[in-house]
Amino acid sequence: MKILCVSDDYDPLVYSQNIVERYKDIDFVIGAGDLPLKYYEFIVTALNKPLYFVFGNHHVDDLRHYKKQRIIDQIESFSFDKEQFGPTHGGDYIDGKVMKERQTGLLIAGLGGSMRYNNGSHQFTDSEMRWRIYKMIPRLLYNKIRYGRWLDILITHAPPKGIGDQEDLCHTGFDAFRWFMRAFKPKYLLHGHVHLIDMNANRISTYHGTEIINVYGSFILQKD
Repeated sequence: MKILCVSDDYDPLVYSQNIVERYKDIDFVIGAGDLPLKYYEFIVTALNKPLYFVFGNHHVDDLRHYKKQRIIDQIESFSFDKEQFGPTHGGDYIDGKVMKERQTGLLIAGLGGSMRYNNGSHQFTDSEMRWRIYKMIPRLLYNKIRYGRWLDILITHAPPKGIGDQEDLCHTGFDAFRWFMRAFKPKYLLHGHVHLIDMNANRISTYHGTEIINVYGSFILQKD
């Protein structure tokens, strides 16, 4: 398994004419928010690999279109076996969704947005984020029954509270994510939102068996 993860800022190693040679062996791409859709489109067009993304609290002008498509998807089908929600700029918008990745079989889910700090778009209180998680529980239960595990990867924009977050309200993490990890035990929680000034700074923490990784800029997640 080899995954290219991007978030928050352009990486010159990714946004490059050498992208194909550099990342030709990845399985898929994860976008953890605060990137323009054109950046995702560049990556998908160049690599021809699946992309799964959430929105953050910036670059959210197109979010309304995806919310409308989500309503259409829910009306058209209530089947738990519906694994694809429709291509969007070459990728799948998975905010609030749980799905099985088509090529690797990994179970992935997304919860975008940040802590509510100025009533802007795609901001939530901790209680609101917890309610978003509750709505995912039926599919998580389905995963546990069918596949023997709840989830492999949770993609968020904001970090968990107290784990790689910051003191200002905008960059405070969600306690709801800590509860999620204790309850559903994903192998990984991948987030952005917190910018890394020192790119050599530690990106990785562990909480109740979940590996938490800040994928700011870009990060390669690779496991045998």
